[in-house]
Amino acid sequence: MDSDDPRQPLLGHRAGRSARRTLVKLCGLQSWRRRIPITVWLPNYKLEYLFRDLIAGITVGLTSIPQGIAYAMIAGLPAQVGLYSSIFPGLVYAIFSSCKDVTVGPTAILAALLAKYVAKSPDFAYLASMLTGFVILCLGVLQLGFLLDFISKPVISGFTTAAALQISAAQLKSLFRIAGASGDTFISAVINFITNIKTVQPWDTLLGFASIIVLLIMKRSHIKTSPTDNRWRVTVSNTWLYVIRARNALVVFVSLALAYILYRYGLTPFKLTGTIKGGLPRFGPPPFTTVVNNQTLSFGQMLGVFGAEGLAMPLVAILESIAIAKAFAGSNVVDSSQEMLAIGACNLVSSFAQSMPATGSFTRTALNHASGVITPAGSAFKACLVLLAVTLLAEAFYFIPRATLAGIIMVAMVSIIDLTIVKRLWTSSKSELCVWLLTVIVGCCVGLEYGIAAGAAVDAIRAAVSSARPHVHCEYFKINNYDCILMRLVGTLSYSSAEYVAKFVRSRALDTPTSRHVIIFDAALLRAIDFGVAENLTTAIVDLQKHEHTVFIWNLDPKLHGLFTDIHPDLNRTFVAGSSIESFIGLPSEQHSVNITT
Repeated sequence: MDSDDPRQPLLGHRAGRSARRTLVKLCGLQSWRRRIPITVWLPNYKLEYLFRDLIAGITVGLTSIPQGIAYAMIAGLPAQVGLYSSIFPGLVYAIFSSCKDVTVGPTAILAALLAKYVAKSPDFAYLASMLTGFVILCLGVLQLGFLLDFISKPVISGFTTAAALQISAAQLKSLFRIAGASGDTFISAVINFITNIKTVQPWDTLLGFASIIVLLIMKRSHIKTSPTDNRWRVTVSNTWLYVIRARNALVVFVSLALAYILYRYGLTPFKLTGTIKGGLPRFGPPPFTTVVNNQTLSFGQMLGVFGAEGLAMPLVAILESIAIAKAFAGSNVVDSSQEMLAIGACNLVSSFAQSMPATGSFTRTALNHASGVITPAGSAFKACLVLLAVTLLAEAFYFIPRATLAGIIMVAMVSIIDLTIVKRLWTSSKSELCVWLLTVIVGCCVGLEYGIAAGAAVDAIRAAVSSARPHVHCEYFKINNYDCILMRLVGTLSYSSAEYVAKFVRSRALDTPTSRHVIIFDAALLRAIDFGVAENLTTAIVDLQKHEHTVFIWNLDPKLHGLFTDIHPDLNRTFVAGSSIESFIGLPSEQHSVNITT
């Protein structure tokens, strides 16, 4: 632009105002309050909220304790690490959370992803927490939540199913107390079980299956009430509901008591959790060096061990949390970027307190919601209860049988396997069913991170094929003596479909016995078209006109007119608009149609 252009001061003034508005939006008080939600809900906190948040926190805390120990076992970490991972992320999430129902802590899927790194050194777990938090925090700051839209529902469901199968198979070692390794994949865990089936210990097996049966019975048992029931029955029903919600803790307590009593009589028939180091963790930054096989690995070498596969942990963490938040948000809108900031902060801060990666838990979130939580303070109360347990009751955890924890994990995994999606995909989209199956098979046979990568890759290929071969609906009909072909162009026609669309048009119009047609392109639903597609389509239209076919481009968006006329100016006379094409053909309507789709 010329330096003497009189518009320059005006343009500069507008740019300055736009920059100031952006700066105010980012640095204003309301923006910061939105990013730190505790400043919004805490000043309005009421005493009546306290009881409900406290009850919800205690209920979820009683479940978090056995699950935290169990998930630490899955990852191959000391049991107290699973408890630390319920405490510090829970406290941080109460500050940054925008969703009152979500409760954050270790999960079985993250533990399973972490296990192969912990097998080299436990230091990888604490560094993984920091890296996971950093990656998620960066995604939140850069407002990149839309990237999660590229992971489809079949991929997420397939990954979750594969993870549940792998985690359940890994518990066979503790459930039956067999020899050998638990296995890094579903296949390896099953092979190990079959190989070492002769080493099954009957007492652990009996206790494990008893725990599973009791949990399933309690989960499905309810005392039904009606408006005509007396107050006593309603009270009993409500009390029993809280008992059901705390069933994991109750089963652990009963099995712990049984193991302790037998121990006092000199009997130890079950494999126990063992010593849990109580008290607070060692505070400080996670280790940036570690020793593996008597070799010291630097920070760069530790990053090399994680590799690209390590990105699966932050991806899964944020996918889990946002999916759970949306499931329990109801009519409220979930701020994905804020959830990223919250989960990122949870992991980043807790990595300084010997914690493993954490994210939202579906089981504990459902329990939190069912317990009637009102604000994110419930997450803080849950964290405080777990803190009391790890500092005051750590010695009691010694007597928790591993078979009971294995039973708890397997029952939890059953609830996250969604097989109903198979029936839906079979009837609606078999290509998506193939994506689901591929994700499950690769995840079970090779590894969970490879499963989600394979599913996402095939999904991307499927989307590319769909873009290159768009759906074009054809309708053949007659108006008086004119044979008409209507072709409906829908959505966006990208460059990858340039050859296909032109070839399709020619095949439908020229490969028919009738020598002359009226060709109608219904463009009412066409939103965008790439230059290459428009150029090839224009060439096809010109060829049709040379063969004495009449062509109409009906209800094309005016913004796209110029693209076609720039390519071929004579095409302008083919554009028509209106509610009916018959008026342009000028014949009465006597229509007989046959639908053909591609």
